[in-house]
Amino acid sequence: MDNLIFSLNATIPIFLVMVAGYLFRRAGFVDDGFVKTLNSFNYKVTLPVLLVVDISEADFYAVWDTRFVLFCFLVTLVCILAIVLLTKLFLKDKSIQGEFMQASYRGSAAVLGVAFMQNIYGTSAIAPLMILATVPLYNVAAVMILSFTAPGSNGLDKKSIKKSIKGVATNPIIWGIFIGMIISVARIELPFIVNKTMHNFSVLATPLALIGLGAGFEGRKAIARIKPTVISTLIKLFILPAIFLPIAASMGFRDEKMVAILIMLGAPTTVSCYIMSKNMGHEGVLSSSCVVATTFLSSVFITLWLYLLKSYNLI
Repeated sequence: MDNLIFSLNATIPIFLVMVAGYLFRRAGFVDDGFVKTLNSFNYKVTLPVLLVVDISEADFYAVWDTRFVLFCFLVTLVCILAIVLLTKLFLKDKSIQGEFMQASYRGSAAVLGVAFMQNIYGTSAIAPLMILATVPLYNVAAVMILSFTAPGSNGLDKKSIKKSIKGVATNPIIWGIFIGMIISVARIELPFIVNKTMHNFSVLATPLALIGLGAGFEGRKAIARIKPTVISTLIKLFILPAIFLPIAASMGFRDEKMVAILIMLGAPTTVSCYIMSKNMGHEGVLSSSCVVATTFLSSVFITLWLYLLKSYNLI
């Protein structure tokens, strides 16, 4: 019972804030324009600032773990390659192959990773290491996949390559991690005024992100492309964690690192999948359906995984 209560305490407060965002949208307190602006503001300002604060205040030399970063990178790469191969072999509808691939591997690592780490351990210092190992790879792979599978596409061209490089180089989350690492490595003492201002922004990051996710939830879209949506959802929330969490455990990862790995593998499909799919000429219906389905069901699956990890004394 204690393990179940621990798991519920870790997940329910996060998803209740998402539910509140959904209810705000239904009640008319917020509209589509607000949600779009909120998500953009959170992605470009509050989340990067939160990462700067958490990393800069951590002892980089104590927190950095090359083995952990390499594990996250290699597992993500293996997941992407396996999903691409299996999709090509078994999904005959070529018009949705790209969206299926992206939705099956690309999760909300930054938003939910930080949220869960803070909720369970009171700090998100480990989460940026996982984000650093996965988010650039997510973006590069997404551009390549969607370029090769776009309707009428001739494959990856110079424009797509430049877009991929620019996307990684200008990613606010990556910049937040790098700035925080520089401050931590150099042991720079920020002036009180600057530090306090950054903290004021950082406390907004998690609740705003969760409200934005909830407010953008559209249940009607989950019934579209139902069969591939169900398969992609199972891959994202169950199959990937079931394969790689035991491997992580056998390699000795525990506590914060194990939770970060869980979020890397089993976080719901990020809203960016839908936005990128639409911008690169895809229909976007499957991406939207996967975002809705994985977001809705992740409350159950993440609670289940946390319960199992806690039961085996891995967290």
